[in-house]
Amino acid sequence: MKCRELIKLLNETAEPSLAADWDNPGLLVGDEEKQVSRVLIAVDATDEVIDEAFECRADMIITHHPLIFKGIKRVTQDDFTGRRIIRLIQNDMVCFAMHTNFDVSCMGDEAAERLGLANTKVLQKTSEDEGFGRVGELKEAIAVHVLCENIKETFGLDGVKVFGDLLSMVKRVAVMPGSGSSAIEDAVREEADVLITGDIGHHDGIDAVAKGVIVIDAGHFGIEKIFMDYMKEYLERNAKGIKVFCDDREEPFRMV
Repeated sequence: MKCRELIKLLNETAEPSLAADWDNPGLLVGDEEKQVSRVLIAVDATDEVIDEAFECRADMIITHHPLIFKGIKRVTQDDFTGRRIIRLIQNDMVCFAMHTNFDVSCMGDEAAERLGLANTKVLQKTSEDEGFGRVGELKEAIAVHVLCENIKETFGLDGVKVFGDLLSMVKRVAVMPGSGSSAIEDAVREEADVLITGDIGHHDGIDAVAKGVIVIDAGHFGIEKIFMDYMKEYLERNAKGIKVFCDDREEPFRMV
């Protein structure tokens, strides 16, 4: 399958027009006429991911976070992004990203479904019917510490960080995969008992609790890694003949 044909298929699940203005999804490195038979899916196009792509002889890397985010004036070995771009081009490999367009179209619903939320709606709207995150209800109220165990099992996490009382009972749940401090006010507005997200700082966490919302920080990577399983299933179902691999790395940091 040619790269441009695969891109058309990818865009059917996450329209580029859904991306935020500041974002940079799409084809970032490579030739859209390249024949693609092997794909590696990852959250980030790190040096280790590119190494893994070489090892599995992938023609294309599909990531959630864009390799090229801000404008760059030169591509050289002096910069880590430049080095990655050069390696990809030298090895005739394509790099494609699906970021906030995927967040809007798929990520929120997928996370909410895995958490077992019902009666869901968009948490942070970008238009009348679309946006980031979801808010919904559990089948029954449960203690925060029980919800934490469910989150760890559901997303394969070693631990989560909690702002709030572990014994509080919660039922209305907001989830914002990725970085979610901007969603705290949305969770308050939607009268959520708890917000599940990532990248929550000290002050944002304690302020959220003061506003009546418990926060469970499952990490930026912790929830967004569901991108890999989702896209693997999508491609195996819709792109017959393409061999799909997923990056098997865990959190990009260690607690010691």
